[in-house]
Amino acid sequence: MTDEGYRTVAGPGEARFEVRGSEFIGHVRPARDVDAAESFVERVGEEYADATHNVPAYRVRADPFREYASDDGEPSGSAGKPALNVLQQREVENVVAVVTRYYGGTNLGVGGLARAYSRAVKEGVDDAGVTTERPHERFAVAVDYDDSGSVRSVLESDGANFEAAYEERVTFDVRVPVDDAPALRERIASATSGRAAIEGAGEE
Repeated sequence: MTDEGYRTVAGPGEARFEVRGSEFIGHVRPARDVDAAESFVERVGEEYADATHNVPAYRVRADPFREYASDDGEPSGSAGKPALNVLQQREVENVVAVVTRYYGGTNLGVGGLARAYSRAVKEGVDDAGVTTERPHERFAVAVDYDDSGSVRSVLESDGANFEAAYEERVTFDVRVPVDDAPALRERIASATSGRAAIEGAGEE
C-alpha cells in the first residue's frame, strides 16, 4: 500500500444490452474492502436470483491486494476472467462488478460470452466514471467536554471528515488522507495539551 492516489469508480454504474436473445446487465460499484465487495456480490445474487448467471469480479486494496472472479457456471474462462481483465486494463481498484445474464436460448460460445461479459463491465465502468482517490486513514479522538471545542475547531479548520458522538466523553471518528494524518494528530495533541486519547483504526 502506498500513499499515492489510485484510480477507482466515482459511483455506481450500470449497463444493459442484449446479445442474440440473452440479456446482460452490468452492475459496478466502489468497494472499500473485501467485505463490501462480497456483500455487493451477494446482494446482486439475491436481487437477480432468477437470472441464469451472476458473474462477479473485484479488485480491492487489501493487504495483500485482492483480486477475485468467478464464472458462476459459465464455461471456464468465458466470464469471470474477461470481467476482471476489464478492471485490470482500466487500472481501477476498490471496485466490484457483477454481470447478470438471462439466457436467451442461443449459445454464444466462449468467445461470444467473453465479449459480452467484457462489454458489460466496460460500459458499467464508463457509466460509473473513473476518479483518482487518495488512501485515507481513520482514527478516533476521545476527549472530555472541555476539550471538545478545541478538537472540533482543529478538525474543521483542517477540512477533515469527522463524526462526533457525545456520551460520557466526546469521541470524534476522523477520516483524513494518509499524508495529512500525522500533522493533524499533532495539532490535536497540541490543542489539548496532550489530553486527547487518539487511537488509530487503520488505512482504507
